[in-house]
Amino acid sequence: MTDPTLDLGPQARIVARLAEAVTDEQLSAPTPCPDLSVRNLLGHLLHLSLAFRDAARKDLGATTDTDPGATVPDVGPGWRADLPKALDELADAWRDPAAWTGQTRAGGVDLPGEIAGAVAADELVIHGWDLARALDLPYTPDLPALASAYGFLLAAAEESDGGGGIFGPVIPVPAEAPLLDRAVGLSGRDPEWRA
Repeated sequence: MTDPTLDLGPQARIVARLAEAVTDEQLSAPTPCPDLSVRNLLGHLLHLSLAFRDAARKDLGATTDTDPGATVPDVGPGWRADLPKALDELADAWRDPAAWTGQTRAGGVDLPGEIAGAVAADELVIHGWDLARALDLPYTPDLPALASAYGFLLAAAEESDGGGGIFGPVIPVPAEAPLLDRAVGLSGRDPEWRA
């Protein structure tokens, strides 16, 4: 599965730079995530960063027990400082080899640390793409994080009944397409989506 030496820091910094580019006027813009505006996507990124930070630390509680689909996330007034801090903390927590071992919890689901790390990489890569598309900005994810996300999404699609993905029906993408497009398709998103 995912290499426990995977450093989520480079991908976390890419997401933080994208978030830094968001203007107040763009907060209500649509994203590739159905029913989520940019402000909701940023809120989701903040909450998932805290949840996966705590999952890595095996600090189980409110952040790791919350179903991400239970409410529509939003950002508070301090999100411009809070999100990069949470992303840094997530990356730091996953640099500990112990984060990748044993059992942990995220989104109210118990899972091995190795799988939780792969999910964290997937969340950062795919939601980074979502944010870049919503803002109409170029996006080049960190290659090791992308490879991890792709492997996780491919395994999930292969294990599901009917070939669906865990985030929605897989969007068919040609085998020769770039790895990012193939990962995006496995996540249930159309790689051609534009705001």
